[in-house]
Amino acid sequence: MDWLEQELKRALERKEPAPEFTARVLAAARRRPSLAARRWIAIAASVVVLAGGGVGYRWYAGIQAKNQVMLAVRIAAGKLNQVQTHVLEVTQ
Repeated sequence: MDWLEQELKRALERKEPAPEFTARVLAAARRRPSLAARRWIAIAASVVVLAGGGVGYRWYAGIQAKNQVMLAVRIAAGKLNQVQTHVLEVTQ
């Protein structure tokens, strides 16, 4: 065997875990949120997304309503201009 194979064999051979390994794993497991906490976090995230979507939709609907009002004003202004022109022609 060449030196590289020996190094790989030595690096990949089974080793006993350190004595504090179990304590570290248990401490890490205690820090993770419980299943119930994760569910509440997911529910809260869903509520935030839905509320944001509702606000976005209301903003979009407001923009659409504004555009419709502006179109109605332009049409009314055009019709009013036609009527004024006709009235001026008739009076002269």
